[in-house]
Amino acid sequence: MPTTVILLGALMLVMSIMLSPLSSRLGMPVLLIFLVVGMLMGEDGAGGIRFDDFELAFLIANLALAVILLDGGMRTRAATFRVGLKPALMLATVGVLVTALLGGLTAYLLFDLHWLTALLIGAIISSTDAAAVFSLLQGHGLHLNERVSATLEIESGSNDPMAIFLTLMLLMMIESQGQASLWSSLLMLVMQFGIGTALGIGGGLLVVEIANRMRLTPSLYPLLVVAAGMTIFAGTNELGGSGFLAIYLAGVVVGNRPVRMMPMILQVHDGLAWLAQLCLFLMLGLLVSPSELLPLAGGGLILALVLIFVARPLAVLLTLWPFGFNRRELAFISWVGLRGAVPIVLALFPIIAELPEARQIFHFAFFIVLVSLIVQGMTLAPMARKLKLEVPANNEPYRRLPLDVAAAGDHELMLFPLRGQQWQDPRPLGQLILPSNTAIAGVFRDRICHQPTPDFLVSTGDVVAVFATPSVLLDLGKALTGRQAPKHLAERAFFGDFVLNGEALLGDVEQVYGIEFDELPPELSLTECFARRTKGHPVVGDKVVLGPVTLVARATDADQVTKVGLKMADEKKS
Repeated sequence: MPTTVILLGALMLVMSIMLSPLSSRLGMPVLLIFLVVGMLMGEDGAGGIRFDDFELAFLIANLALAVILLDGGMRTRAATFRVGLKPALMLATVGVLVTALLGGLTAYLLFDLHWLTALLIGAIISSTDAAAVFSLLQGHGLHLNERVSATLEIESGSNDPMAIFLTLMLLMMIESQGQASLWSSLLMLVMQFGIGTALGIGGGLLVVEIANRMRLTPSLYPLLVVAAGMTIFAGTNELGGSGFLAIYLAGVVVGNRPVRMMPMILQVHDGLAWLAQLCLFLMLGLLVSPSELLPLAGGGLILALVLIFVARPLAVLLTLWPFGFNRRELAFISWVGLRGAVPIVLALFPIIAELPEARQIFHFAFFIVLVSLIVQGMTLAPMARKLKLEVPANNEPYRRLPLDVAAAGDHELMLFPLRGQQWQDPRPLGQLILPSNTAIAGVFRDRICHQPTPDFLVSTGDVVAVFATPSVLLDLGKALTGRQAPKHLAERAFFGDFVLNGEALLGDVEQVYGIEFDELPPELSLTECFARRTKGHPVVGDKVVLGPVTLVARATDADQVTKVGLKMADEKKS
């Protein structure tokens, strides 16, 4: 029997991985494929596997979500908190509450349920899912402007405490027949956020200190981080805080501080996060019986559409309007209200509490997640491109290998494949303009490593190995990769032909390019121009239109635009 379970589980993993390329071909979320495979192998499907151990499912789901949030936190840049923290927190608290109320009201009007049970359904489906958001943003290769991506990432990683609080509060009210005190509910909310934040940040700092002080076999560092992360997650839950928030914040702290073997840690955790998502969505697919979904399809579809087209947009408008988002950004954030594993995991609470309507609630949550992944997940990339929210991507190396030698400092060995038109004609290495404090270690061609002499010719297909520090990664990427961006995201098409410093005055631009800016005084700098015309924090890709000219923010530092692209009227048409 144990070997049969292992065999079936392994076959499901293999099948899901082999089907994952369909995601990019069909434009569907890869998580949807995992979910469908689980359903096909379940009790009503071809596999006929009967799995109804909800307590085991709850344990596995919590562990998987913790791993996913830890990985997502480590990939969230602390600089994005400057742009996205306040709007994300509003969306993660007030936005979740608005969504829960509207979802509960809709469930009450649609179904023959007590009003507390209807509100419980609204609370369960109120939060967006970090696993779904991280997977879809990264899986589609979308590089959104920082204001949008930061808000979505931070929101999806921090809105679980509010949804958990609402779910547990309503469960207490149902079990006590409405007698649960407001004071105990508010105390629970404060503890969820307060303890989760304190232990997440404190635990993250402790993990960094331990990892940097210990000398371990390189492959043990990723295991140290994940084990420590699980300790923070479980300990926070034991103390009454939000383990999900704590492990996400611990990941943010670890990912934004110098940590020994960090590239290897990220590489291993990427695989762990994928394994967690696979196991989580396969298991959730096994839990559901498609035959039980069919009777709920009509009302469930209406509830899902209300959530997508009414509740989420209203929550976004009510919470984000003071923060300087334009209409296109608001529209996209409204559309990325992705439901994933979290609502299904929250729907396990009523089953464990043995509520009479628990199975019905679980299937409602599952159906809504299914609709969300199909409707929103499959249209995410086209929507981002239609709303013109993409910005040119940075060129990352193919591989980064930490040296872990005291004399090398924070130098790494980085591998850059040469691609694109600029490398069609061979060029000598001596002509490459590289940042200071870098050195070419070798050139790989046809599985042979060539010595990097100044007159050695490199061209498309070669892989250049460079010793460099992470601080020069952006400049190295521009100098070496030459990756061909889509036409609308090519640097000249996106930023224009002219690059200006932010300190340049409008009057100087008028004289050099023969343009007149009547709306603004000539003594205004381009940086000040963006500060006046863009509300909130400027990000790369922000635009200011001045008559026949469009100024495009090309680089920012803190809250100032430092480099500006200038596009003339004829460029805008192209």
